Amino acid sequence: MSDPAVSLSVVSLFMHADIVVKGVLVLLLAASVWSWAVIIDKLWRLAAASRSVQAHEARVAAANSAPDLMAPSGRPDGGGPAGVVLSAGWIESAEAAWPAPETLGERRERIERAMRLALGAELRRLEARLPFLATLGSAAPFIGLFGTVWGIMRSFTGIAAANNTSLAVVAPGIAEALFATAMGLAAAIPAVVAYNKITVDLGRFAGRMNGLIGRSGSILSRIPSET
Repeated sequence: MSDPAVSLSVVSLFMHADIVVKGVLVLLLAASVWSWAVIIDKLWRLAAASRSVQAHEARVAAANSAPDLMAPSGRPDGGGPAGVVLSAGWIESAEAAWPAPETLGERRERIERAMRLALGAELRRLEARLPFLATLGSAAPFIGLFGTVWGIMRSFTGIAAANNTSLAVVAPGIAEALFATAMGLAAAIPAVVAYNKITVDLGRFAGRMNGLIGRSGSILSRIPSET
């Protein structure tokens, strides 16, 4: 313990840790890196989806007829999740009723059902890999705790073998063990916070999309769209 800053550094703790503790630390590090990749990807996709909803909300609010819902190019806008959902409604509105004529309410229900199915597919795509964050947030502390328990057991074994209970003998092993718990918390906390935020944002997105479906379904059901 002549140089504590070196002997208890992060690199030194990892290099001198037991093989089991090393495995726990590597696993937690890999899981943390992957969770940050998932978090960044989800936040970016949700931000893009929110911008897409905002743009289409303005278009639907200003629309008086089905053609007003089209993009400036004259075709349904399939850009972003909101565009995909509106495109599904536009395509469905162009389909003739079969096998018998339908009422206005039935036509609207058919169009909105097509948009809700498209929305479900978009939500599943946005929710992909999200359960990993929940799993990591609940499991990482226990994985780190396992490494801590194993490291402390190894330290006690070393103390018994050396027949010496001085701090110089105990501290390195205890520090290695606690390092595993710290890594578990470092992996779990961002995952839990991000999971809660992303879940709330997805709920808000779904609510806005359901409102958009209701307003656009009313417009698309008025008259058959020209293709």
